[in-house]
Amino acid sequence: MSQFNDTQPIFLQIGERIAEMILNKSAREGEALPSVRQISADLSVNPLTVTRAYQSLVDLGIVESRRGMGMFVQEGARERLLTHEREKFLTDEWPRIRARMAALELDPAKLMSEGSTNE
Repeated sequence: MSQFNDTQPIFLQIGERIAEMILNKSAREGEALPSVRQISADLSVNPLTVTRAYQSLVDLGIVESRRGMGMFVQEGARERLLTHEREKFLTDEWPRIRARMAALELDPAKLMSEGSTNE
């Protein structure tokens, strides 16, 4: 995991990294996630910061805490996370992107056709 940016709290960035592990299936449903202590040491952050990141994922129903065992990816977590991230994208990011495209007079259809030829 690389450095953090200054635009959002560290616990949110850690939560996003864990969510990305779930989305790209490097952390599968039912599997244990890295311990708070491990992430804290790897990233040189306070364990409370990592705990807060995990709690945000628990609140979303993505991760569960098993007493004495650690944090685990919940069953159905990837689908719930996809739904959550899609909603967040469509309400938070897409309006900004669409406005920027309009300001730059970019044609979405042309961008999509150009993108598909470059893959």
